[in-house]
Amino acid sequence: MRLSAELRAFAGRIGHDFRRPELLVRAVTHASIATPQRPDNQRLEFLGDRVLGLTMAEALMSADKGATEGQLAPRFNALVRKETCAEVARETGLGEVLKLGRSEMLTGGRRKEALLADAMEAVIAAVFLDAGWDAARAVVLRLWSGRINAVEPDARDPKTALQEWAQARGMTPPVYTETGREGPDHQPMFTVEVRLASGESESARAGSKRQAEMAAARALLTRLEGGADPG
Repeated sequence: MRLSAELRAFAGRIGHDFRRPELLVRAVTHASIATPQRPDNQRLEFLGDRVLGLTMAEALMSADKGATEGQLAPRFNALVRKETCAEVARETGLGEVLKLGRSEMLTGGRRKEALLADAMEAVIAAVFLDAGWDAARAVVLRLWSGRINAVEPDARDPKTALQEWAQARGMTPPVYTETGREGPDHQPMFTVEVRLASGESESARAGSKRQAEMAAARALLTRLEGGADPG
């Protein structure tokens, strides 16, 4: 099998020359277009998630030999979460080479965060199966290097940080409420309000409920802590 020009260009962007090009083809094949003769990328996604996780754990431990497990865990979560994988996918142009069914094409599949994140993990697995651990590790470190170097010492996500802020003051956990949804199904915008038992609240809008919740939590924490951004 020969790769298309678009897939050859993508392989160049991630820095790996595939000896078994069918692995890359499978990694970019979404379930919406899969057939028995053309399997989708879900099994590769499962494997790639583990390869990414081990690479990040090793890199973080090497970067900060004195950090405790409690300090390393939020940094790890920040680096392997779906939002980060989707960001890397966008930077490498992965969405442009995905093989999607008509329904996914019509609903903006090339821009969907979950779809991009899953495909990025599948690509990592494809490299691992094609050339082994060292090659996969090298690709991950190259694509994530800036994020590894820039990850905050306290990389808790805003929802976790806000919950801990409330618990430290004897409050019940914050409550998140979806207060609005606009736009077409394939490109919605959600508005979410977060409210504490003491009455303080903030709202935020984003392209997914999770992103809106994060943004609302960040805004409320920033106000509660006098302008210090929690990350």
